[in-house]
Formats: sequence, C-alpha cells, structure tokens
Amino acid sequence: MALLPPILLIDDNQTRIQQVEIIFQFMGYQVKTIGSDNYADYLKEINLVCGIFIGEGIRKQFMIINEIVEMAQKIPVIFITEIIDEEIPAEKVHEKLFHVLPWPVAHTQLSPLLAKLPINRTATSANHNTLDSQKFVLPSSDNEKALSLIATRLKGNSTSMVHIRKMIAQVAESEATVLILGESGTGKEVVANALHDASLRNSKPFVPINCGAIPAELLESELFGHEKGAFTGALNARQGRFEMAEGGTLFLDEIGDMPLSMQVKLLRVLQERTFERVGGNKTLHCDVRVIAATHRHLEEEIKHNRFREDLFYRLNVFPIEMPPLKERTDDIPVLIEDLITRMAHANRGFVKLTPNALATLMHYEWPGNVRELANLIERLAIIYPKALVDVDDLPEKFKQYRVESFHLETVIPSHEIREEEIKVRHEIVENLAGTTASEMRDLMRPYEYVPETNAQLPEEGIDLKEYLNTMELDLIRQALDECNGVVAHAAKRLNMRRTTLVEKLRKLDLQR
Repeated sequence: MALLPPILLIDDNQTRIQQVEIIFQFMGYQVKTIGSDNYADYLKEINLVCGIFIGEGIRKQFMIINEIVEMAQKIPVIFITEIIDEEIPAEKVHEKLFHVLPWPVAHTQLSPLLAKLPINRTATSANHNTLDSQKFVLPSSDNEKALSLIATRLKGNSTSMVHIRKMIAQVAESEATVLILGESGTGKEVVANALHDASLRNSKPFVPINCGAIPAELLESELFGHEKGAFTGALNARQGRFEMAEGGTLFLDEIGDMPLSMQVKLLRVLQERTFERVGGNKTLHCDVRVIAATHRHLEEEIKHNRFREDLFYRLNVFPIEMPPLKERTDDIPVLIEDLITRMAHANRGFVKLTPNALATLMHYEWPGNVRELANLIERLAIIYPKALVDVDDLPEKFKQYRVESFHLETVIPSHEIREEEIKVRHEIVENLAGTTASEMRDLMRPYEYVPETNAQLPEEGIDLKEYLNTMELDLIRQALDECNGVVAHAAKRLNMRRTTLVEKLRKLDLQR
C-alpha cells in the first residue's frame, strides 16, 4: 500500500522510539528516527516531513524544541512528555507546539492526532528516499505469507476478524508489548499464539501462564523461579516462566487478576529486563517478548486501585480487542466447520448439522463466546456420533432461537474426513462457508413456514389479502400455542417486536 509522508522522531530513548515507531508504521506513515546529537543534520530537509515528534529526556530538549519550531514553521511539532518540571517555563514552549502528548502513549491516543497532520503534497517519492527510505518499509509480516499463517489460527471472514489479522501481521515482527482485550472465551490465547508464530521469535518457546489461576504466594516463583531452600518445600532450584521463555514469547493471561505486589515486580522486569529468582541474589537478564491479555476493563480496575496505572501504560503499547461472538455471527459457519474438522483429525468423532440447526445457532447470543461454541460441538459429537443434528437435537436453551427452513438440504462440513466416514462433500458447504448472517437469514426467509406441499393458485383466482390475513392469524396462533401464550417468546419466533405483536393481537381481537 502507498505510504503517507514521513514523520521525524527525535529521541534518545530506544524503548520509546521502538514503541512509537511501530504505531506510526501500522498506520502507514514512514518514520525517520534520530537522536539529539545529530538532529541538526536533518533540519535542512525538515520541509519533507508532515510531523515532528520530540521525546522527553533528550539533552537540551527545550532549546531543541525552540529551534525546531522556528524552522518547522507550519509543520506540526509534538512533544512527548511524562512529567513537566514546574521550574521550567514549559508554557512558553508549549504554546508554540501543535500538541503535548503524555507518555506512555498507545495507538488509540495517537490515531486521532495523526489524522490531524497535514499531508505534504509537494513531497515526492524521490524526496522521501533522501530521508533514508530503508527505514520507511513496513514490516515484512504485512504480506500474504504472514496473513495466511495467521489465518490458519484465526478463523472468520467478518470485518472485525480481517482487521485483527491485519493488526497482528503489522505488529508481529516488532518487539512491542501487545495487550489483548476481550471477554472470556473470545480466543485471546489464539491471538497470542498467532502473534508468536508470525514473529521473528517463532523458533523459540511460547510460554503461557494464567496469572489468575495461580495463588498469589506462588506466582512470583512461577514467573521468576526460585533457588534451593528459598522456602519450605523448595528442595531444588527451579526455572521460572521468564527463563523458560528466553528468546521467545511469554503470554501473561488474565493479567488483570495479578496481585498488586506482583505488578510492581513485573513492571521492573518490563522496564529493566532483569530479575532475581526467589531466594537468590544473582541478577538475571531476559530477552523475552511479553504479550498480556485480560477480560477485565483495566481503566476501571485502576480507578478502584486494583491495577497499577504505570503497568497499564507499559502493557498497553499496542492493544488488540477481540469482539464477542455475538458481534461476528457471520463467522459461526466457518468456526463450526473448523471445530468439526479438528475433532475429526484428532479422532474425536464428528457430527453433521442441518441448515435449521446452523441458522438457529447463528441467532443465539453466545455469552460464553467461541469457547461455548466449541464445547457445544464437542458435546453434540459425543451424544450424536456421526449423526445428523437438527434443531430438536440441540440443548433446550437454543430452541427458542429456532429458524425453520424445511426445503434446504443437509449441511455437511467441508473437511477432509476418512473416506469410510464421509465420501461426499456437498456443494452447499462451500456456499455456507462464506455466507454472512444477513445472507443466511435471506437464504432462509423464502423457506420459513412454507408447507411441504406447494400452494396452488385456484383456477377461479383468490382474494390474496384475505388469504394472507388468514395465514398471518394462523401463524400467530401457532406461535402463541408453542410459547404457552408468552407474547415476548412468540414475537421472537415470528421475528418481530413484542409491541408490534401486541398491536396485531389487539387488531385481530385475539385472547392473550
């Protein structure tokens, strides 16, 4: 894709340079990073950039800011700062700046700011090359090979999943810390695995740990290891997860459940890349990429003093939010097909679903997300091995979401199962695999509530309005009977609002 004009980043802090640079690159901006010692060499080409970011901590920063602001003229200058010393007359500097940006910063904060940067239309691609164009290339993971690799783990054709796969491909080869957010069961560990597989660390270990499942008094030993005799029962020295993940990726699942005392120690490791084993005094250095995940809203946890704000900003460099399954029901046919395929390949049986059953599952809200869906498919495969599952075979809670489609053929998942189990791959599978929820409903609609015998138009003709009114009345009565007179449930069966059904009952003078 075409890159936007370059941004000049002046900073001496390598960690901050890397974290900010990956966000710029993800959004399509070229980046030139220089230190405070040689920034003057690039000021003569300052008219080629669309924005200048200056990090706090560089020597003589306010003198540099003043000098750049004067030379930049209409080019926005942004100052990244953590704390402003009250003794420094910062207001005089700040009033010349385009924006003062608090550090740490995340993609969600930079995105609206970068959108306001003016595009330098006079800068040509030849001019861009003057600013060391080798630095402007997006990570090589943003290619078909990386996206294909990620797609093998993250199934789904919805807009949200396509966007998430793109984000993973963009950030995978960097060393940026990633925070994965989302409800329980949405597949946060799957995202972490995909990130590791697409990274340059994929030949090294991927080590997961659930911070909420380990007692607080044992978590430190689990993360950092312990020496022999460090505590009662420590009969031998033991490596922690940071040592196990050396050179690879450490996945801190449910980081929001980590005790505050451990959050302080984790923050130190993230900042200094050093730690000590429990009971030891030898400082160990670690080369580990950290990916964290949580189902909690960390901003709320911070307000209630259950999560450290400084750790949140350290982790939240590049957030990826997984949508709940109810917001991507388009993906359910693909997910079901993949789940059945995996079970079959693992010799754990398989099952077939009718279109009625599939459409019904697409109307359910899935509070347990993909995990709940996986558990359901596995349960069905146990109860109905190699059988055809219809709506009546689903657990009771799904039946109120029933969708009728009498004339559609059976859904047979398009996976390669042993020939003796399934020999025919039906053409309808390929159609369903790419079918969106709205398309599925449109597909079902012509067949809903249609009698098995096709209606024939009498030779003498028909009063269509009266015929439709009679049919409507019969269907409403049927829905009320099936729902024991509960209007809300009957309305759901008829795919209409409760108030609409109440109004029809009043007009038709039906007893509720």
